Amino acid sequence: MAIQGYETLDATDLAGLVRDRQVHPSELVEEVITRLESINPRLNAVAHPLYEQARAAAAGPLPEGPFAGVPFLVKDLDGYLAGAPYAGGCRALAGFVPDHDAELMKRFRRAGVVIVAKTTTPELGILGITESALRGPTRNPWNPEHTPGGSSGGSAVCVAARVVPMAHGGDGGGSIRIPASACGLFGLKLTRARNPVGPDAMEGWGGFVQQHVLTRSVRDSAAMLDATHGPESGAPYMAPPVARPFLQEVGAEPGRLRIAFSTASLFGQRVDPDCVAAVQDAAKLCAELGHEVVEDAPRFPKEELVRAYFVTVAANVAVQLKAIGRQRGRAVEPGEVEPSTWALGQLGDILSAADLQTSRDAIQQAGRMTAAFHEKHDLFLDATLAYPPVRVGELALKAPELMALATLRKVPLKPLFMKLIDQLGANALERTPNTQLFNMTGQPAMSVPLFWNGAGLPIGVQFAARFGDEASLLRLASQLERARPWKDRRPAVMSRA
Repeated sequence: MAIQGYETLDATDLAGLVRDRQVHPSELVEEVITRLESINPRLNAVAHPLYEQARAAAAGPLPEGPFAGVPFLVKDLDGYLAGAPYAGGCRALAGFVPDHDAELMKRFRRAGVVIVAKTTTPELGILGITESALRGPTRNPWNPEHTPGGSSGGSAVCVAARVVPMAHGGDGGGSIRIPASACGLFGLKLTRARNPVGPDAMEGWGGFVQQHVLTRSVRDSAAMLDATHGPESGAPYMAPPVARPFLQEVGAEPGRLRIAFSTASLFGQRVDPDCVAAVQDAAKLCAELGHEVVEDAPRFPKEELVRAYFVTVAANVAVQLKAIGRQRGRAVEPGEVEPSTWALGQLGDILSAADLQTSRDAIQQAGRMTAAFHEKHDLFLDATLAYPPVRVGELALKAPELMALATLRKVPLKPLFMKLIDQLGANALERTPNTQLFNMTGQPAMSVPLFWNGAGLPIGVQFAARFGDEASLLRLASQLERARPWKDRRPAVMSRA
């Protein structure tokens, strides 16, 4: 039997129903399984069903955490889950089942959630679209002809389609904020080291990757962060301490914030008029709410940072491919991964220690420059994406690019690789140019769903804060949520459910 009003409730609501014994966790699990089985043939968001494990967990006993009994989905990347397959969208990892939980997964479980399935991701989380050779394309519930973004695409789809109110994601270059924008959700990328990434990952792309959740309500994001944040044993550094629980920031008055905004592209050339309109609309709303709003943007050496981003990712992909080979006892072959993944791994092998250190220096200099910017401005507002969600397959590599990568597999010359990476980087970041900067600087940033275009597709806007200041973001987000509620907007797929 369907649970009355399920799709209108957030995770906090569901936890309250469980606590008050108005609903049993087993009922919630069955609700989610029914919904997953309904949407997945159309949207392809599930990587691994974990139904029997979920049923056993829901039968109890459960930890007395803030989300005890609430169904939850975990991205098939960014942290091992004991006894569950882990493929990361990669054929070379097919069949791997870890025997232990990552630290963040332990904290999720202690919060009381019941994990029902793992969700789709592009191969190793590299792309901002969820289309892998292993699983095929994941589709956007607002219009299945379009992408939900990535790399946390499957999680975003399931939250937007009202399967669950909250799901796990990871963000190394926008992978929480991009799908949050494309699917009409709230997505918060945390300050570097706010949540744990270990013990199996070290920094995650040199500290770029931060994990958290995608939600429909701001309070769910804050409450889950209260349950998971804090230093982990052996981590190389930790985030600045917080003044009070994050949930107390939700509903707190933000004061008169100094908000700078820009309708330009940080790493690309052009911003679609729909995305420009979304930023202008958000700037106007912030001014109406009493904030000081001016036009300004951080200054940084764009070309140096684009190259530094891809050099860092390439070095990490090379290490990751070798780790997969050691784990399974045989080296990864070119045919077992996608061409762009193999090319990044090859580049990572060719790069020198000096190349990587040059990139690290450029990234750290950008952190200093954005810190200076935030001495004048509390927050920076721009478009999360430079274009509305693209059509499925639109960003796939074209035949000339595939031919160039095939040539480089045979003749891996560094100058050719660097030229190709610059070209591919420019193309890849043209549509998603505004999120990577804040992975490199380590600042918190969020995508807020305030705008839908004429085609009915969500257009998120991004706010970035100074290092360590999730509090200002959550205060503003909850103010925006009250002023422009988005929870009752339903994607097109819901009308056909």
